[in-house]
Amino acid sequence: MEITPLVWVLTIAAILALLAFDFFAHVRKAHEPTLREAAVWSSVYIGLALMFGLVFLAFGDTSHAVEYYAGYLTEKALSVDNLFVFLVIISSFGVPRKYQQKVLLFGIIFALVSRTVFILLGAGLIHLFSDIFYLFGLILLVTAANMLRKEITHSGAPAPENAIIRLARRWLKTSESFDGDKLTTRVSGRRVLTPMLLVMVAIGGTDILFALDSIPAIYGLTHEPYIVFTATAFSLMGLRQLYFLIDGLLQRLVFLSYGLIVILGFIAVKLVLHALHENNLPFINGGQNVPVPEIPTGASLIVILVVLAVTVAASLWHSRAAAAGSTALKR
Repeated sequence: MEITPLVWVLTIAAILALLAFDFFAHVRKAHEPTLREAAVWSSVYIGLALMFGLVFLAFGDTSHAVEYYAGYLTEKALSVDNLFVFLVIISSFGVPRKYQQKVLLFGIIFALVSRTVFILLGAGLIHLFSDIFYLFGLILLVTAANMLRKEITHSGAPAPENAIIRLARRWLKTSESFDGDKLTTRVSGRRVLTPMLLVMVAIGGTDILFALDSIPAIYGLTHEPYIVFTATAFSLMGLRQLYFLIDGLLQRLVFLSYGLIVILGFIAVKLVLHALHENNLPFINGGQNVPVPEIPTGASLIVILVVLAVTVAASLWHSRAAAAGSTALKR
């Protein structure tokens, strides 16, 4: 399948149309989504994402189809993990549930914009400096190591919104409470910011940090910017509905972080092997390519699927076992 400028324009237009529809159909009028609404629209967006991969197959482009699905699954898993952080931020700000949709949609839009910038930067760096894959691999290894350390020590970074609230209240004019879903309000005749704007800033800041991990991860699976963009965009679409569908389930996915650690570590190894295969660094093998085996994307897709399946199954089994043990103790 030839990826022309027209294909890019049509794809971006379709993504913008979906975001506009999401806003006007579901977010513009503040309400708390029902479980049925969240389930239906989560299924719709996941279905659209899976169907998009079939477009490559329809053109006989199997390699890009495999790369897309591997990238989509990885980015979707990372996005679900990011929901934990969104949940902490939204809870810390005390955002009323019927206004949370607006915050989440802003987070999705900001994430799409920031990750598109990183995608373009990554593509430019790859074009100019193929050994950038060493750096990408190092970023993922450090990310996986930090995640493992936090899981072992059960420590977490302080909630970013707390610092933002303190700074905002010290240097900016902010209100103490929400005024519906407005970003500004009037207090004693003066225009001031509301916590709704502050929580959006907190979400936007974390989105930038997430992009630093997710973009190197997907570039480890494909070098095609179009695949990177579409897999990332479709992984973010429907994330708002998924939040309301699985916000209770999030607490039960206790081993998801371990699964992501394995996936990121695996992709890091894949990146380093590719960098060695295309090596130009003079202090490695005299600047010559290193004859190492490379991991095909098809094998990567299988590994990602297996790790995610095992992680989810183990998490649900652990949660059921813990619930059964708790019930037995009460008796």
